[in-house]
Amino acid sequence: MAATISCDVAIVGAGLAGGLIALALKARHPSLDVRLIDAAETVGGNHVWSFFGSDVAKRDRWIVERLVTHGWRQYDVAFPAYSRTLDQTYYSIESRRLDAEVRRVLPPHALILGRKVLAVSATAVVFADGDRVEAKGVIDARGVGDLSALSCGWQKFVGQELRLSRPHGCTRPVVMDATVKQIDGYRFVYVLPFAEDRVFVEDTYYSTSSDLNRRAIVQRIERYAEARDWVTAEVMHEEAGVLPVAMGGDFDAYWRSGGAKTPKAGMRAGLFHPTTGYSLPDAIRLAAMLAERTDFAGADLHDATYRMARAAWDARGFYRMLDTMLFKAAEPDERYRVLERFYRLAPDLIGRFYAGQSTMADKARILTGRPPVPILRAISALRGRA
Repeated sequence: MAATISCDVAIVGAGLAGGLIALALKARHPSLDVRLIDAAETVGGNHVWSFFGSDVAKRDRWIVERLVTHGWRQYDVAFPAYSRTLDQTYYSIESRRLDAEVRRVLPPHALILGRKVLAVSATAVVFADGDRVEAKGVIDARGVGDLSALSCGWQKFVGQELRLSRPHGCTRPVVMDATVKQIDGYRFVYVLPFAEDRVFVEDTYYSTSSDLNRRAIVQRIERYAEARDWVTAEVMHEEAGVLPVAMGGDFDAYWRSGGAKTPKAGMRAGLFHPTTGYSLPDAIRLAAMLAERTDFAGADLHDATYRMARAAWDARGFYRMLDTMLFKAAEPDERYRVLERFYRLAPDLIGRFYAGQSTMADKARILTGRPPVPILRAISALRGRA
């Protein structure tokens, strides 16, 4: 016979957003019966998540401080005509640390892993085998909803953690190395030095196509390493992804696609930066907001998560406008010039941009000066967006 599990809060999706919510709820409400559910056997999958220090408010740092595996005080960017070192902190989280921390904090029975979910509502989760979870409130954090409701470009990537036969010589991350050949839109390589003989190399593309040729990109990573005179002894892990870069669309249709009355988190809630596709800063903010609550009824959780996601969408039209110009006004192999110009701006402005918290003065500064895309094409792209 089918079994029924009862609890206070069920979180469906044990990725970054789901894991952070579980940790935050247990930290602020130790007696709360929280269940974390996923089809995979581990929490967080196989990922490296990175963020700038300015992405996370001081009041929210308690959520991620135990998760950080690497940190640096500076980072570099490089373009064909310009390079720079920025005095801003940068951090990385590895999924295995998230998995370990969730297992440390949650009791074993709270992790319901390796179970395929058939349906989710605001108060129930139904498994493919007929078992179910009934909760005061359910939060759906299972990745993206129906992206056809949005107008998107794509940020796609393949990353490899390499163990080298000798030290690589890097002392800080290279967040963008756009000196590489421009292929399939704006291309850059991302480098994180984890140890003197361990480095994470990610080959990234801002493209109008979501197609990911994993094999070809792996070969480009190999050539990049060879050009740096790095000899790879072992590929320790590999990951790949395709993230939406939003130019516009119908937010409410996107929200409904994941369940009209179901509370949501992470990408499923539309909580991601329109330009970078990254969801970590929003995931931390949402986890902090939920941790301050005392009412976890499904309908109230829905209203709270929807309000936050809708407010974020409404506040970020400026980024969607920039994305439209990047994808529709700039020639694909000239898109790097947009970022090359952007990285000449003040470090604090750059930090607020990535945090999704640009001021009116920031926006004016980004738009002033000689435009990095043809002005008539920019106007045409924005008219089409309107």
